Amino acid sequence: MQVLQVQLEIRPDPAEVGRARRWTRSRLAGSGIAADEPLAETLILLVSELVTNAVVHTGCPAVLRLFLPGATAGEATVRLEVADRSDRAPVPRCVDGDATGGRGLALVDGLADRWGWSTDGAGKRIWCELDRCTAAREAAAPAWGGFAYEAV
Repeated sequence: MQVLQVQLEIRPDPAEVGRARRWTRSRLAGSGIAADEPLAETLILLVSELVTNAVVHTGCPAVLRLFLPGATAGEATVRLEVADRSDRAPVPRCVDGDATGGRGLALVDGLADRWGWSTDGAGKRIWCELDRCTAAREAAAPAWGGFAYEAV
């Protein structure tokens, strides 16, 4: 199966989050993933969370990469990566119900089929994968764990 890899350079500016969401939507159009498909909505949310974390918690430029299945792929895996120049590991943290932030990694953990991070040169790469299986995704309920990404 053919996989399309695309990437977007992200500046350390909160306005980049909206640009990353728009860019991702435009890339999905040619991949066979419909805009109203649950996978697309989940992917946009994950892009928003991971780019926000990179911009807010590292203050460094980042690179957003998408690995999209070809337009004719049925069940396939979509991979999202955000690489930044910070060597600070993502640290999950517990938050209480009144907190207005701090749930990023819990959201990623609840929505992605798999996720993780690794060192990448002098920085790091956080990744997540979504399996394109619409029936399973619609039936799955997210498991919120109360964790968030915090660079220490």
